[in-house]
Amino acid sequence: MKALVLSGGSGTRLRPFSYSMPKQLIPIANKPVLEHVVSNIRDLGVTDIGIVVGDRAGQIRAAMGDGSALGVRITYIPQDEPLGLAHCVSLARPFLGDDDFVMYLGDNMLPDGVGPIAERFAEGRPAAQLVVRKVADPRAFGVAEVDGMGRVERLVEKPAHPRSDLALIGVYFFTPAIHEAVGAIEPSARGELEITDAIQWLVARGADVRASEYDGYWKDTGRIEDVLECNRELLDALQPSVAGEVDEASTLVGTVVVEAGARVVGSTVEGPVIIGAGTTVTGSHIGPYTSIGRNCVLGDTRISHSIALDDATVCRVGGLHGSVIGRSATVGPADQGATRHRLLVGDHTRVEVAA
Repeated sequence: MKALVLSGGSGTRLRPFSYSMPKQLIPIANKPVLEHVVSNIRDLGVTDIGIVVGDRAGQIRAAMGDGSALGVRITYIPQDEPLGLAHCVSLARPFLGDDDFVMYLGDNMLPDGVGPIAERFAEGRPAAQLVVRKVADPRAFGVAEVDGMGRVERLVEKPAHPRSDLALIGVYFFTPAIHEAVGAIEPSARGELEITDAIQWLVARGADVRASEYDGYWKDTGRIEDVLECNRELLDALQPSVAGEVDEASTLVGTVVVEAGARVVGSTVEGPVIIGAGTTVTGSHIGPYTSIGRNCVLGDTRISHSIALDDATVCRVGGLHGSVIGRSATVGPADQGATRHRLLVGDHTRVEVAA
């Protein structure tokens, strides 16, 4: 089996961060979303992975390399413009050949993995096995109508009046039968080749299409609120580790990770928290549910339920909560203002707030 990961798209809901970085590289617990995705795929025993990339291909290549650091082999597949998920399958045909494959949206977080569903697909080899989940409002999703045996009877994309609450959540298992379906469909009203149309083509022709309900944690990291929630979820699973320096004047409470080369001086760190390699924290209160990236500088600052990306500097600021601080951004004090802040600070930006 191979894997196809879709990592195009502009990520408009993640601005200002997606102006300067692909949404798939937003860090969750100090690892890019895309790294979590690739690790999940590797845990299925799949090591030959194609990643469809758009105009941010250079940044994704720089972050992921050839995959060897994660124990996989990555092939990059360029897509000049986003023309739909089924279009990605068409572009990837030379890579996929006639192998079965798992297709995974590159901004989806399923930290519990999809191992049991992968096993079900391998045992039965239906033409397609869809990963679905019950949602409160299915109108924003592709929706699967499923019989009592798990067979898909119909798929509808963003129905105005859903007849099912089972939403497609961005992981699909396919046999090569999907290629004929992709070649048979026409672009939708929005000008894209929809994977739901291709799967429905299979259903209409009597192919065996199955749906398996996923009951683990799932989050589409398309919005800042989702990124912060997912960060909290993953930090709850941390194991404590102190490889950096923590002086005697500092206190670590709960689950805290201090990576090698990080320094904590005269500070309180209330976990779950992760502090990245090369970061210096001085005279500050950090946490809970905070991820601090690599080579950051925090001084005389209080921050919680937040994410600071690599090379950020935050000094003499009190009460940062629910904030995301971009790469190489600087947050410093202003003369007046409130003492509790929620900030979204883009890369290489300087912001002044009340101390």
